[in-house]
Amino acid sequence: MRFFILSLFILLAASSVCFAQRNPTMTSQLDDADREQLYARFAENKKVPVAERQKLAYEAARDYVKRYSGEQDSHLGEMRRFVQEYERAMGNFDIHEAFSAGKIAKAFELGRALLKKNPENFYVLSTLVQAGYINALKGDPTFVQESIDAAQRAIAIAESDKFTNADPFSNVADARGFLNFALGTFEISLAPEKASTAFVQAVKSGSSYKDNPLTYNLLGISILKGEYAQVSADYNTKFGNKPPSPEQEAMLKRIIQLGERAIDAYARSVALSTKPEQQEARTKMLGQLTQLYKNFHNGTDTGLTELIAGVLSKPLPE
Repeated sequence: MRFFILSLFILLAASSVCFAQRNPTMTSQLDDADREQLYARFAENKKVPVAERQKLAYEAARDYVKRYSGEQDSHLGEMRRFVQEYERAMGNFDIHEAFSAGKIAKAFELGRALLKKNPENFYVLSTLVQAGYINALKGDPTFVQESIDAAQRAIAIAESDKFTNADPFSNVADARGFLNFALGTFEISLAPEKASTAFVQAVKSGSSYKDNPLTYNLLGISILKGEYAQVSADYNTKFGNKPPSPEQEAMLKRIIQLGERAIDAYARSVALSTKPEQQEARTKMLGQLTQLYKNFHNGTDTGLTELIAGVLSKPLPE
């Protein structure tokens, strides 16, 4: 008797399987019900701006994409976008947390992985520039090359006409200002000519770097260490013991122009150093400016006071 009951149970189970296999409509209806239930779970949690609910929405969307990505489905586009944005936001959060905690190496580790998924993630690129800048100020050159690359890529994005979301910066001008200022700081020892270009762009950004004495101080240094030093060396090699010529005069004129640009930058730095805590740095900068000015004005500082007083009313020479 037991054998009969067991056999009957197996037969009924087999019949159910066969019935389901021969009735694709029922299978489809069950699948559609699961699909709508999964979407409803996503939609219900998505509309609640709470971290736990957003996570539930993400998990539902992720499962939905995995299960139905090979099919024609009206919800797939929405689901994919949500998954991408959620993962992007969480990645941004993680790198911000590492940076804020002073874990510079961890920030770069996270940043590399995130940029493999999205090479144009402005938030990640900018956070790496900030982390690299702080690390460089400590005298650690470990991440300078990566920071230069991140800065260049972030600047290219920030200069796009379609650029609007400046996060983690407060606005577009601040983004362009800091990124160029940081790039100049990274490059000043490696490629001072590139650094001077970056500092000029920081000034032009419309950000607070236009009124920062340090911007002009570093600009003056980068001009002297970069193009001025190179042109002067070429001049001495080519014309050191030769009589005057049109080529010699043109190169000498270029040297003088570069010297005057450096003088202008130093003068702006001095003129902008008006706060009490800036006076020590101002005195040092004024001494350097005075010596440079005399070198280009027959050993006299006549006119220097007037230059400092009026330099901020003039456009930045290039």
